[in-house]
Amino acid sequence: MLCRGLFDSPLHYLSKKMKKILTILFALGITISLKAQDSTKNSKLTISGYAEIYYGHDFNNPQDHNRPAFVYSFNRTNEVTLNLGFIKAAYANDNVRANVAFMAGTYANANLAAEPGVFKNIYEANAGIKLSKKADLWLDAGIFASHIGFESAVGKDCWTLTRSLMADNTPFYESGAKITYNTADGKFSATGLFLNGWQRIRRQDGNNNPAGGVQLSWKPTANFTLNYSNYLGTEGADSVSVKRFYNDIYAIITVTPKLGITAGLDYGTQQKVHGVSGSANIVSPVLIARYQLAKQWAVAGRYEYYKDKDGVFIATSAPEGFSTSGYSLNVDYNPFPNTLIRLEGKTYSSKDKVFVKADNNVNTDALVTGSIAIAF
Repeated sequence: MLCRGLFDSPLHYLSKKMKKILTILFALGITISLKAQDSTKNSKLTISGYAEIYYGHDFNNPQDHNRPAFVYSFNRTNEVTLNLGFIKAAYANDNVRANVAFMAGTYANANLAAEPGVFKNIYEANAGIKLSKKADLWLDAGIFASHIGFESAVGKDCWTLTRSLMADNTPFYESGAKITYNTADGKFSATGLFLNGWQRIRRQDGNNNPAGGVQLSWKPTANFTLNYSNYLGTEGADSVSVKRFYNDIYAIITVTPKLGITAGLDYGTQQKVHGVSGSANIVSPVLIARYQLAKQWAVAGRYEYYKDKDGVFIATSAPEGFSTSGYSLNVDYNPFPNTLIRLEGKTYSSKDKVFVKADNNVNTDALVTGSIAIAF
């Protein structure tokens, strides 16, 4: 009964709102034409889907069942609910590609709260064209996954059940246009992006300044990946806007066939006041180790730290702002190739009393979360 409701609800919604959705896609300049008989030999249309159900218990017991405001994934407590569910169509041949996916869940409610109308239910909507006959050079435009960070909204693709503070407070998605170049050997890629803003589909009212970034990824061997991404833009209307420059670097290392390590470091700066020198800083290191116990079993441990003294992303009234360490341990079980069952314990510890428990400010927050994810 629960699963049926989760899948029927998005489909019913899409049927009712399809006209508005198509209007938005055309407004973005995205036109997808599918032929019954395609003349391109390597053309491929695929339909896929994903659903991730979870139950979390926050030991601080918030009465409204919402976890702290800086949590944007798995942000409900003491209820069984859907974090992310989507249905996706993807089309590709040698010269063009396109992706359209519609979603529902608490992830969409939290991350796209500021977006208008049916934009809240668009997980992905983009189209691309190959710019060179010889080189692997592409131009893509629309709504796509963020170029910042090693964690995505799709839980099955992440080593840990819940997202890190770093991931929750950087974009999961973005909109605009990008040019991507991949070397012939697949060891290096470079992307330049022109964006509508920091995790925005619709540009912020009154903001007309350009925003964008780059992503550089190097994979010299199958066991090592090094990535650098950045973002440069402004927040707020032009008359009061402040500049934001954010940097993300991470490495993913396969130490042995069973042991993997991911190490990341984010550092961002934001102008405190429009037209005045002086900036606020954000720093966040993350370390994750994952070990494959057996064919169907794996464990992962995480340490993270997040420092945001001036409340750029996480505002508090504490003297030191938000200065918090986090620890987590999760166990994964793959009973079938397309199914992932997970259990995670996580705790936060802060210098100041930035959490709330029974109407009292406290230094800690602990959480246990279980989930099941199915991809099809």
